[in-house]
Amino acid sequence: MASSSMQPDAAENRSILTPVMTLEGHEPWKITHYDRHEEFKYIRCISYSPDDKQMISGSGDKTIRRWDLREGKEIKKAREVCDNRIDAMGVSRDGRWVVAAGYTLGLNVSEVKTGIVRTFYIAWITCIDISADSALVAGGSHHRTAWIWSLDTGELVAGPFETLGSTTSVRLSEDSRKLAVSSNWGQYLQVWDVQAQKLLVQKSTPSEHFGLELPVFWTTKDKAIVAAFTFTDDFPTTIYEFDASTLKTLGAPFKHTEKINGLALSSDCVLLASSSDHLIKLWAFESRQLLASFDIPESPKTLVLSPNSRQLAYTTCDDTKIYICNIPVNILARPSTKKADLRHAGLLNVCGPALSFICTALLFITVQCNTSFRAS
Repeated sequence: MASSSMQPDAAENRSILTPVMTLEGHEPWKITHYDRHEEFKYIRCISYSPDDKQMISGSGDKTIRRWDLREGKEIKKAREVCDNRIDAMGVSRDGRWVVAAGYTLGLNVSEVKTGIVRTFYIAWITCIDISADSALVAGGSHHRTAWIWSLDTGELVAGPFETLGSTTSVRLSEDSRKLAVSSNWGQYLQVWDVQAQKLLVQKSTPSEHFGLELPVFWTTKDKAIVAAFTFTDDFPTTIYEFDASTLKTLGAPFKHTEKINGLALSSDCVLLASSSDHLIKLWAFESRQLLASFDIPESPKTLVLSPNSRQLAYTTCDDTKIYICNIPVNILARPSTKKADLRHAGLLNVCGPALSFICTALLFITVQCNTSFRAS
């Protein structure tokens, strides 16, 4: 249950988040509007591999690159050159699939083991999400639609789901029975029943500020959705937890003073990371406690947490680098983040009575073995 009030925080005792590794190789890229050429440097999408050992990135420079995080170098033989820019990409949890999408690229699915690449959709896909069981991929289109395909067969499973503007984020629930969609650059939030292809609930904001491409997340047991949102005619400076059935807010929000431009939630819903101008904040999700605030030399563009929640990676608006940072040990050691440590030590979903039972059983076995040894 989410906390209903903001906890005392480490507030605004800011420190510097120093990268332990910087990945370099992507190049600046241009967009042509009629006769005007505009140059950009930021990397559009980054994703960790399930084992935390590699990272995959896609950019407007028309390349997909794979990085060895132990060496801090690009695996150049794995580089893919595409016909146009990359707008979204992801790696399945089982490590079998890499999905890339973008302007004129459509939706491309690569099987890592065989290297076979298939195209599921040929129009402009702006965002993607891979299901928790690595069986499905959802894609949101620039043309006000979202779709779901089978990764094994490439067949369309569900869709089109009609959105209220260009689709900026899609997220399948843990059981893949619902689809959360953010559209028109965060102006609309929708929840769909996948099998029935029925819109269950939606919420809109009066803000008409465009350009935000922030992700949405499901919380544990698919009960709620986490998203940056605004109830005023302004850019969102607040992150809310919404009840998935009503889209009413739950608990205290997570607040910034500037426009939010990055958001990440750990897979176990223990840590939340958010960013605004020259700032990254780390929160304990359940208690809403602000764990740390970090000053960043440039404004973050894309923000992700590693699968084991021990690292945070980000890109910025003003360069072509990927910054890898270790989350400070004192933050991971706090009681509000211990759940992540248990899960990542291999004790998945084992806590409370179940953990006590296991310890008691192990103690009993040890005593029995010692008794038998003495008797012999």
